[in-house]
Amino acid sequence: MALSYIPGAARVGSPQPTVESSSTKHLTEAVQEVYLENKNRLLKALDSTKAILGDLRKFNKDDWVVRYPQLQEQPATTESSPSPPHKRKGIRRSLSFPDDPSFQAEVIVSPARAGLTRSVTLASIADKEEDPVSTEDDDRLVSPAEASDFHVFRLDLKLGVHGSSSSPAALVSQLEKSSIANLLDDRIMNAVHHLDKLRSRVEDTSSKVLVTGDLNAGKSTFVNALLRREVMPVDQQPCTTAFCEVHDAAENGGKEEVHVLKAGTAYSPQDETTFTRATLADLDSIVSENEDESQVLKVYLSDPRDPQASLLSNGVVDISLIDAPGLNRDNTHTTRVFARQEEIDVVVFVVSAENHFTLSAKEFLMNASNEKAYLFIVVNKYEQIRDKAKCRRLVLEQIKQLSPRTYEDAEDLVHFVDSQQALHEDTAPFGNLESALRSFVLVKRSKSKLAPASTYLTKLLSDVDLLVGTNAIVAQTELERARDDLNRVRPVLERMKNGREALEESLESVEENGASRTRMRTKELLTDAVERVGQGKLGVDSPSVPLPSYPGLLGIWDYAREVRQALLSSLDVAVKLAEDEARVVTTEAVSKISQLGDKHLPEGVERSRRVFMPEAMFSSRADKKGNRRSKQVSRTVVAGGLYGLGIGLAQRPDMLETTFFDLFDVHHQFWVHFGESKGDESEDMAVSTLGYASVGLGALTMVGGKVVGARSLLEGVVRIWDLFENESARKWAAPVLGAVTIGLVTYLVLELPSTIPKTVGRRIKASLAKETEEKGEEGSFVGANSSRVSRETRKVLRLASWDLRERFRAAMEESGREVHGAEEMERQAKKALDWFTEVESRTGEVRETVVLVSSA
Repeated sequence: MALSYIPGAARVGSPQPTVESSSTKHLTEAVQEVYLENKNRLLKALDSTKAILGDLRKFNKDDWVVRYPQLQEQPATTESSPSPPHKRKGIRRSLSFPDDPSFQAEVIVSPARAGLTRSVTLASIADKEEDPVSTEDDDRLVSPAEASDFHVFRLDLKLGVHGSSSSPAALVSQLEKSSIANLLDDRIMNAVHHLDKLRSRVEDTSSKVLVTGDLNAGKSTFVNALLRREVMPVDQQPCTTAFCEVHDAAENGGKEEVHVLKAGTAYSPQDETTFTRATLADLDSIVSENEDESQVLKVYLSDPRDPQASLLSNGVVDISLIDAPGLNRDNTHTTRVFARQEEIDVVVFVVSAENHFTLSAKEFLMNASNEKAYLFIVVNKYEQIRDKAKCRRLVLEQIKQLSPRTYEDAEDLVHFVDSQQALHEDTAPFGNLESALRSFVLVKRSKSKLAPASTYLTKLLSDVDLLVGTNAIVAQTELERARDDLNRVRPVLERMKNGREALEESLESVEENGASRTRMRTKELLTDAVERVGQGKLGVDSPSVPLPSYPGLLGIWDYAREVRQALLSSLDVAVKLAEDEARVVTTEAVSKISQLGDKHLPEGVERSRRVFMPEAMFSSRADKKGNRRSKQVSRTVVAGGLYGLGIGLAQRPDMLETTFFDLFDVHHQFWVHFGESKGDESEDMAVSTLGYASVGLGALTMVGGKVVGARSLLEGVVRIWDLFENESARKWAAPVLGAVTIGLVTYLVLELPSTIPKTVGRRIKASLAKETEEKGEEGSFVGANSSRVSRETRKVLRLASWDLRERFRAAMEESGREVHGAEEMERQAKKALDWFTEVESRTGEVRETVVLVSSA
């Protein structure tokens, strides 16, 4: 039910309407019924809004850091064809966030219309055509100019000159998201506190009318004119520094008096400890004597006029007129007025027609307009102005900028009067003012008392819409980014999980095959080399290790030693050759491991920077003091002796020791001719003069044992002499000595040069075989070198495999973290998006309620 202003009975200079008392009563009841209905609606809207803000604070603290948006205008673009009048587009803006300068998006901001939220959508999405509800802006609760900015949640980030190091962009970009979120939380908390004050004001059955303005604007004179009594102190000098609240004496038992409130104590008319009584005659002295103190005075007056003419004794609602100190007296008083206006239902702003609106007045009105769309403006001392038309035009232009809704209703809300003249005589302008003020305060209570709260709610809900809409865009952006990340990373993680076992098996296979291959090849090569040495040949054919040439009978001992050293060196060369082949095998295996890395590691993962150097294998390592040789060197480590191949068999003193048996292997020849192997077909040795010589030497061995050195020779001679004393032995002595002599001469001349290498080789092979019997297969020359070469290969491959495993593990963990982070971001963004959508719906419901109150 919409109500319009109706003229009161006191309007002077107008025909007085004849209204029957029953009709007046009917009207009053109807007004009260509508007011109570709207009041309940507004209280419900206030409670719902407070719940929304509470949930927003909790969500900001626990679930999602609410971002503070910045919307900037886009350069105007000319469209080829104008949109139809019923298709009204929103305002195009550039969206960014002070804590994240990298985020830039073009959005469409649609100002809120009656019953609808203020929407924010990405400009990349096709502009949604609005329903042709209206082509005018009257149904907009927030004007297009205000659509892209905050009202209640606005953060003052203008901390420096643009372009300087302390400019807003430079300073705010240094703030973290949580810091700005905390600032925003403070704004939300302040809004919650203000909602509590609004609720108390709406529940209050009385109406408070604040009369304020600049110094010497005539505020006290105006109040006296309304009361038709000179009650408030009036002087040419600023005299009112206290808040004088004028109430109907009926609220004080019909007594006219002044109550001086005590600071820090809650006032109660029934408790005299909360105030000090004074008479109306003492009011002037109380104000003048306490000019420097901040006082609150309760002034109770009786108005004998008819309720149809009186503002205090109106018969409808309790009214209090509050005469406030001047705004521009000092900052303290101005701040007090600003703070007090939050308790006020109606603001009557008195401005001097001589001075118009000062900076303090403009600041106050702009601040008050955030809550109160309608302000009652009294332009005092108007009759003293010579060019009244110019004054009216200039004042109305200023009001249009400061309070657009007041300007739209200027006929009833803006009055040009002279309060001093009206105090002594009834004038038509002041009568119209009284009638309009009564109508605004009493008949239009939904507009005067409830409209400030609904206006504040409208702007607060608009801020929530803007905050929720922009954060919904952020949530949608992060949701899409999270899903893109999941589509990119999750398959990689799954492939790595599925390929982990295959990689392990492949690495183990490469490692085992490489070690086994080098072990078998080393064993094969060294076994063959030992067999060749046993036959008197070099273990391997190498130009670096030739057999020495025979120097003649006189150098036979040196010859045997050189042959032994050459054969041993050839075995060392065989070891070196086995190592070289192991390097080749290891290089191939390392290459296979690298290929496995290319196959199993995802793109973007850094490959190993290790460079395999085959020549570093089997090299001695420096100890902590920098020595080139390790403190403990295995006796089986390679090879070469005088040929520069390291320490091996050719450097072992026990293997280099040359004996008589390197020249004459008596035991071997004896067992060849007389032992079990005599008839062995595999023995490739013909009976020759060497055989006879060997038989002779064998006999000498049986008689004399070792024929080595002078002592052994004397022992042999004594034994042979004993034999010659025996008659039977003397019979055999001549043939035996002859055979021995012939065989020995033949052996020395013909067979010795080719027999010594075989003899030395057999003895070397026998020594190595004896080591095998003593130390086992792993401790033998062939076994130890095979194990060593295989172990070195395995060590290299194990290091390469470990490096690949670590990179694979790290990449898998990183992918797992990315997947987990993307899943968490997706969950949070989805939750935030759903929550913001729900809040938009809730604010829309509250807005519909506020619209019903505002349209009443």
